[in-house]
Amino acid sequence: MQCPSCQNTDSRVLESRAADGGRSVRRRRECLNCDFRFTTYERVETAPITVIKRNGNREIFSRSKLLHGLNRACEKTGLDASRLETLLDDVELQLQQRSSGKEVSSAEIGELVLIELKQISEVAYVRFASVYRQFRGIDDFVSTLETMNAEQNHLAAVV
Repeated sequence: MQCPSCQNTDSRVLESRAADGGRSVRRRRECLNCDFRFTTYERVETAPITVIKRNGNREIFSRSKLLHGLNRACEKTGLDASRLETLLDDVELQLQQRSSGKEVSSAEIGELVLIELKQISEVAYVRFASVYRQFRGIDDFVSTLETMNAEQNHLAAVV
């Protein structure tokens, strides 16, 4: 590890601990040349996920873009940020675990998000679906609500 102060590559680890809920390791280091102390983070490197957009363009999966869309869908619903982070972690894990390469369509990502959202907030689900599925009018909203209602009725009848 290179010291940010003198660029020497010799340092010693003073302290190590889990960070990001166990997904990374935080290390406090001290340079053996100039005694400068600094922090490093060690994470598992995952293969980048390529998203195939509706128009055919490809771009690297952006967690922050998806989080922004989720935040917009969940405004004023009472869902806390940690719940959205957990949802996003679950979706990203599902994408990483795919056996069919690391290319995924934006449609597949949207469907994974909708499955997760449906379980935690119906309002957020409808809001996200309206943007993701490009609702054109009230009929699209009504159709989605009727489908959700029919599914709830079916589940109630089974239980």
